[in-house]
Amino acid sequence: MKKHIILFIFLLLSGIIFSQKKDKEELDTQEITVVKPFTPTVSDAYKIKIGPKIDSIELAKKDIEYSINSIPVASTFTPAKGKAKTIKRAPKEYIYNNYISAGYGNYSTPIVEAFIHGNNSSYNDFGGFLDFHSSGGRIKNVKLDDNFLDLNIDLFFKQTERNFKWQTDGGFNHLANNWYGLTPEINFSNNVIESIDEKQAYTEFYLGGEIEFFNAILHKGKSKFSSFSDKHKSKEINGFISGLFDFPIGQEMLSAELSFDFLGGLFEQSYTSTNNIEYTFFNIGLSPNFEVLRDNLTINIGGRFYYSLTNAENQKSKFFIYPNVTASYKVVNETLIAYVGVTGDLEQNSYKNFVNENPFVSPTLNMKRTSQQYNGYVGIKGLLNSNINFDAKIAYGNEIDKPLFKLNPAKTNGSIEVQKGYEAGNSFQVIYDDVSTIHASAEVIFDFDQNIKFGGNIEFNSYNLDAENYAWNLPKLKSTLIARYTTPKWSAGADFFFASERKDELKVLLASSELITNSSYFDINVQGFYNLNDRISVFINLNNLLNINYQEYTNFRVQGFQVFGGLKYKFDL
Repeated sequence: MKKHIILFIFLLLSGIIFSQKKDKEELDTQEITVVKPFTPTVSDAYKIKIGPKIDSIELAKKDIEYSINSIPVASTFTPAKGKAKTIKRAPKEYIYNNYISAGYGNYSTPIVEAFIHGNNSSYNDFGGFLDFHSSGGRIKNVKLDDNFLDLNIDLFFKQTERNFKWQTDGGFNHLANNWYGLTPEINFSNNVIESIDEKQAYTEFYLGGEIEFFNAILHKGKSKFSSFSDKHKSKEINGFISGLFDFPIGQEMLSAELSFDFLGGLFEQSYTSTNNIEYTFFNIGLSPNFEVLRDNLTINIGGRFYYSLTNAENQKSKFFIYPNVTASYKVVNETLIAYVGVTGDLEQNSYKNFVNENPFVSPTLNMKRTSQQYNGYVGIKGLLNSNINFDAKIAYGNEIDKPLFKLNPAKTNGSIEVQKGYEAGNSFQVIYDDVSTIHASAEVIFDFDQNIKFGGNIEFNSYNLDAENYAWNLPKLKSTLIARYTTPKWSAGADFFFASERKDELKVLLASSELITNSSYFDINVQGFYNLNDRISVFINLNNLLNINYQEYTNFRVQGFQVFGGLKYKFDL
């Protein structure tokens, strides 16, 4: 046990040292489970210490006399010559371990994707993932540069030992885009447009690791350290370490997760002044959970406890307590399951997470924690006719300091030049408010056979806010439909997305303001895939078939009809 803990601490400290050496430095790798075969030793064999004792008995032999009477039998039967029956077997599909995919489309859009991995024994696996996507922009009626570039490189190494397994991963992410969303409510002069520096770029380096012990109280451990920065000298460092402990109690299991989460960042200036914005959060969390299994009933009783220290403006160090109680009951074996729960959690907002959700935010954000005090829900899920999966749920929750994206006030009326490229009403701030939410959702998936799949989901949210008039840029209704048809030689699919209207507000020179309603939108995407052979495939994607430059966020219109195609090559090393 001491060796396990020492090894866990060594791995975590190694991650910390590596992160500190790379100040300016998440891996969605595919899960590859390496199973270690049983390796017997001499001590594993069952030994027979005493040889069997056999009593020998002598039996007297008796002489037997016999004779054969040969009688001829007439026969006219002549057997036919047999033929060997051939069995036709379909060749088993071979799965290649690596692939490279590349394509090109309109709007000057190259896409490259690759996954390569290997091993030097049956107990480890290492490799990497590359994803590159860029576009020349050229969205209709956009006056500023609207191109973008997105590059992600992720590396990993996994190793399985006799009593534990571990992995480490690291990577580099780079996103370059522009604040191109000028509002039509302002008549910008050519001089003002030419003076706007709309370019922004984000860079992240990260290093992480996991370890899992097979037979130990310390069951799992995780760590991740990242450095996030942008073109406007914003910096953010995040470090996270957690350990999961298991304590068997009779037939039940008590588990507890202990976590340490550090976040520190700096913005060069705020939106309304030249003063910089600094923030530091250190959250210590403990999440005990007791699981009870009784025939068709499963109950989890637990809670989440945090002590959060901070020096952020208008934020205080304080203690947070949340419920974590869930239950499920198999009404009809595995085909109908009812579930219920009351949960809560502390969400540490960060600049990186806001950028991942909305890359058009300004580098002038006020950082706060979001406290989800409770979220009570009840639902039912199951399987009908062996090929229809469904899940329906209703919930009610309350959040303190829920973040909402809202347009920054414009510092120009169209004739006054701005100092920063995000000050023309073309970027977003983050507004926090206390919000109660009524949520309802349903999902259905039809698996007709191995070839056809069809399904979709719908989600409804009703928001009640304490200070703000609207839940800015949040739709009340969202829906997704999918359809897939697959054969060994080719496949095709379609995706349908819908979002209802969203509200926003624009202020000009911190004086006049105007309420904006972003129309609902409907997007249709189609994909096609054809296998030339077992290694090479061709694909084509048709996106935004309706050719509508809708706005996901206020004034930031998307590209119209997009078409791109390419090749995918699969191989082994």
